[in-house]
Amino acid sequence: MDEAMGYRSRQEYVRTQRARYRRASRAQKGRMLDEGCALFGIQRKSLVRAFGRDPERKKRRRGRKKQYGPELDEPLKRVWLAAQQPCGKRLKEVLRIWLPHYEKHFEPLARESVEKLLSMSPATIDRRLGPIRARRRKGLCATRSVKALEGQIPIRTRFQEVEGPGFIEADTVAHCGQSMQGAFVWSLTFTDIWSGWTENRAVWNRSARRVVEAIRDVESRLAFPIEGFDSDNGAEFLNHLLFRYFRDRSAPVYFTRSRPYRKNDNAHVEQKQWTHVRQLLGYDRFEDRRLAALVNDLYAQEWRALQNFFLPTMQLVSKSREEGRLRRRHGAPQTPYERLLASPQVLDEDKERLRRERSSLDPFDLQERLEAKLKKILRLVRRQTKTPRGTPKAA
Repeated sequence: MDEAMGYRSRQEYVRTQRARYRRASRAQKGRMLDEGCALFGIQRKSLVRAFGRDPERKKRRRGRKKQYGPELDEPLKRVWLAAQQPCGKRLKEVLRIWLPHYEKHFEPLARESVEKLLSMSPATIDRRLGPIRARRRKGLCATRSVKALEGQIPIRTRFQEVEGPGFIEADTVAHCGQSMQGAFVWSLTFTDIWSGWTENRAVWNRSARRVVEAIRDVESRLAFPIEGFDSDNGAEFLNHLLFRYFRDRSAPVYFTRSRPYRKNDNAHVEQKQWTHVRQLLGYDRFEDRRLAALVNDLYAQEWRALQNFFLPTMQLVSKSREEGRLRRRHGAPQTPYERLLASPQVLDEDKERLRRERSSLDPFDLQERLEAKLKKILRLVRRQTKTPRGTPKAA
């Protein structure tokens, strides 16, 4: 028989000769191997392995045994969705904060399951959640520069010297859909650079008066005074009303602006435009005036508490170039609330007020209330899209 014999013939030969090979003496095994190599033209070691293989034994999976079973996927997914879909490094810290509240809203978790969830690495978390991650979209740029005050408000491009809370970056998001024409709702975002504490407010048509009112409301709820305020070059911020609001006080606020068309000058607040606004409300057009009050209520209540007390963020610690590559190192994930408690600049009575507020909150309860309010907002958005332009809306 020549080398042309096929795979099935070789398999049949090995199957029939395997038992005989195992009972044979050393000399007989040698003759059988000589015969098999001559018949099929294969290497001697390959034939030895084929005769020694146990066909009844299942193939053993290589690598370590699976540590996390499918029973962990559902609680992991529930926490991830309720926590606004954070990355694995942040979700690992979220699990530590949220799991004590899990049983009040879902089924009880075994102690072993809780321990496994808390021991998951960020890479494992990302791998298990990979198939259901959302994709990001882009919106329109709505910044309009005002030349009148540019000479009075200095440019500031970085905040490396900030060593405590009080320096705020601000920006706006236009809920305009695909058109900037007409009136619609705007979202204001204010981020403390040091702690990451973020406040959002919704206004109708971003007039200077409404923006100042929103800033005054935000300032009354902060646990620290505003020392610096940095914005882009939009007319909603570069106006005389806001300029006087920060200037005419016993301790004036250091008011600065970024360079035109340099979005990275406001990097701290720019990254919040996705996590705090677009991920929540999407890219629809909000042209019903009632939406401003509804969105503002959501921002000031549930959204503020959820983001600042229960959702950890990571901050850049250092950045260096090593062998031609830019290396960024981030600190451990912490909530803005935890950073403020660790700050010596925050007064003890303000820290106590934050502790009382935190102890009265449940993240899953906040998420349920948020979903209820969000459904009401989105129903109104869908209803307005069905109403033709020019048709009077209900009062």
